[in-house]
Amino acid sequence: MKEFVFAVLPWIIIGLVLIVYFVKRKSPRSPKQNEKVTDYSTEGMCMGICFGCAIGATNVINIGSAISLGMLVGLTIGMLIKKEDSGNNDD
Repeated sequence: MKEFVFAVLPWIIIGLVLIVYFVKRKSPRSPKQNEKVTDYSTEGMCMGICFGCAIGATNVINIGSAISLGMLVGLTIGMLIKKEDSGNNDD
């Protein structure tokens, strides 16, 4: 059973990443080319990769799968948190 999970997990992660990508791409609130991104998706991915490395280093799960899953979870959480406008416009 463990081998099956490790064999299927990368394909599940790839499918979830594609779902997140297409949902964000088709979102009516998606930023225009000249607008700034107003969520923490990049920061979430970075934190997710760090947590994935930490979990993978403990040998709980394969490190490659842990990094991918951590990045996906971080991206999802980061997309849900919106940045507040600080009022500083560089225009």
